[in-house]
Amino acid sequence: MKRFAALALVAAFVLGAFASAQAATEVKMTGDARIYGVFFANHNFTGWNTSSWTSATSPTTWKKAGTQTEDRFQIWERFRLRSDFVANEAVKFRLGIRVENTWGKGTFTAANPEVSIDVYQAFLQFKVPGCQDVEVTAGLQDVDLPQSKMFYASPVFGGDRIAALTVSAPLIDKTLSVLAGFGRLIDTNRTYDTTTTQVADELDMYFLALPITLDGFKATPWGAVAVAGDAANYWTTGFAQNLVSGGTFVSPALWKNDQNAFWWAGGAFEVTALDPVKFYADVIYGAGAQSDRKKSKRQGWFVDLGVEYTGWDILTPQLYGWWSTGEDGSTRNGSERMPMVRPNWGPGNSFLFDNSQDLAKEGNMGVSPVGNWGIGATLNNITFIEKLTHRLTFNYVRGTNSPAALRNLNNLIGSNPYFTMGRDLTQNEQLLSVNFDNKYMIYENLAAVMETGWAHGDFQESVWGRRLAEKSRSGDAWKVAFGLTYKF
Repeated sequence: MKRFAALALVAAFVLGAFASAQAATEVKMTGDARIYGVFFANHNFTGWNTSSWTSATSPTTWKKAGTQTEDRFQIWERFRLRSDFVANEAVKFRLGIRVENTWGKGTFTAANPEVSIDVYQAFLQFKVPGCQDVEVTAGLQDVDLPQSKMFYASPVFGGDRIAALTVSAPLIDKTLSVLAGFGRLIDTNRTYDTTTTQVADELDMYFLALPITLDGFKATPWGAVAVAGDAANYWTTGFAQNLVSGGTFVSPALWKNDQNAFWWAGGAFEVTALDPVKFYADVIYGAGAQSDRKKSKRQGWFVDLGVEYTGWDILTPQLYGWWSTGEDGSTRNGSERMPMVRPNWGPGNSFLFDNSQDLAKEGNMGVSPVGNWGIGATLNNITFIEKLTHRLTFNYVRGTNSPAALRNLNNLIGSNPYFTMGRDLTQNEQLLSVNFDNKYMIYENLAAVMETGWAHGDFQESVWGRRLAEKSRSGDAWKVAFGLTYKF
């Protein structure tokens, strides 16, 4: 009863705030809901957990792989509500809240549920007086570094929220614009460090993009710089395996510098001059910790290329490929893979990569975009019956990492979260995957969605050990997800 009274009081306060806000501002609400069941067999190609860090301060404390077994069926529910408080056409504030969990867990527990509401957007947006085309956004917001649209989002930082200040403005009308920003991704200790000795516990990122639009051609050159403090929590937040090198774990461990700079330069390209044949490409180079010890450096390339034909009403065929540099035979000379921050890249709604799945939780295999090459084909927007669409995607992936580098680190420190079987591939390992996805529009804003996926992997026993490699041969990974999505 006390919990209900507290919730009623909060609801009354929020409704009162809305009512008073409406006197001076217009409140616009949009949102979406997903409710779906997922049957997923052989997570991580084994049906067991991967290794994961368990300490925010120590890179040597982790849970080993293969110590937990999967629960194959779960029902997920997510609700998001976005409220825009609009003072006028030049000023607004957005608050986005969400609830997401499985049935029977947290908020969705039958008795004595835990109320878990997450704020995922909170930003002020306004146009500069006298320069109405210049827009400033400050607060927790979604940020995407540029990427051609065939590949969903960036392998460096894409489709994720960040507390940031961004400014967008046209430079040449309908031809050239600019997007610049600063974001703080981590501030581990906030106001006070843990002792009287100050430490570098932040991860900051600066970025700049210059979209160029011409008739039949679009190019977006861009660059980003991240300043990484050595005392920030990279471990339990999931940044470590994307930023640091494998040599960072070799004695003397961690970085020598208090702060290290990481930088990226790239370009996203789209050519529509030959419409209905359209081309897409991205080129990115990234490097980090270049002034630190040789073993702590990380640098590499990433390239993708795709083509599609949009001249048919019943389907859109797409072909694509990608390549990225991989580790050489040593961990003592640094990493040859491009550093990343929050990758969210993938073509064709692929079951292998974390990308555009409508039913996202338990939706993919989480393969790394770097350290491999691949080719794929998608039959997109297949339509034979009104309101019903399909997508069929095939991908082949092979690693570009030397087996020696992965084997050496595994032998040195044991099964670890940095290199993971199935996520990181050697030159002798390959993946095959197929996904078949379907959507039926019950109403204009209500859809029934079914996503299916299958993946097969061949892994080296000499790199990952007999137990994990043998388990991966006992059955392929696959999923079937079915549910409802509603947007309003």
